[in-house]
Amino acid sequence: MENNAHAPIGLFDSGIGGLTVANALIKQLPNESLIYFGDTAHLPYGDKSADTIRYFTKTIGSFLLSKECKIVVIACNTAASVAYEMLQKMAEGKAHVFSVIDPVVEEIISKRYKKVGVIGTLGTVNSNAYPNKIKEKDANVDVRQLATPLLVPMIESGFAHGQISQLVIEEYLNSPELQDIETLILACTHYPLIKKEIESYYTERNKKVDVLATNEIVATHIKKFMIEHGLVNYEKKGKNAFYVSDYTESFEKTTQLFYQENIDLIQMPLFK
Repeated sequence: MENNAHAPIGLFDSGIGGLTVANALIKQLPNESLIYFGDTAHLPYGDKSADTIRYFTKTIGSFLLSKECKIVVIACNTAASVAYEMLQKMAEGKAHVFSVIDPVVEEIISKRYKKVGVIGTLGTVNSNAYPNKIKEKDANVDVRQLATPLLVPMIESGFAHGQISQLVIEEYLNSPELQDIETLILACTHYPLIKKEIESYYTERNKKVDVLATNEIVATHIKKFMIEHGLVNYEKKGKNAFYVSDYTESFEKTTQLFYQENIDLIQMPLFK
């Protein structure tokens, strides 16, 4: 595999959630060019079968590899939980593939948390990716999961802040599964958009819970890898490109909030 520092970084997610990872990457690696694919025609991924998600991942992965990306980031916990190994094999010799799950597992182990809460989509929770990977490294960690299927459509519909989101978040965090935890993994890349609301829930109740957003942890992990392998672009960057399988106004608005620049949003229906 040739190390071409000038090649772009590719990312994909079912919708706007992966933009949290893209935004964190650009803050840490300002000279990098990004190619982002939001599969808005099929969101959310959380209620899809594993085979269907693998098909979506294979199709989008092929697209990003055709753009000669040096790195491909599965910026979706659901896809990462069922399709990471498949995409790794596809990209062998062409690009380095990163999952949003593994860097977070490393963070849990390094900080020696013993009571861990996980909230994510049905697909992520049903895969047991987080409990399995954490317990492989430390069998004594108590991992408690809760599927929170209302959060992604709530965020995608523009209700990330306000009374509606507050009520939904409170209902989920009051669940028995999430009591007496030390840390809460936001196991969906959409969830950093409501991190402040989740932290406020715990602050108002005088509970000390570390809320872990995957986006910043993943960006730090990728930056470290790129420095070690000579993949950082230190010269002038190219323009970021944003693709969607189906145009939505909310995606364009959210993209422009993340990037204070004019966005060329390209509709690219990959699926026939």
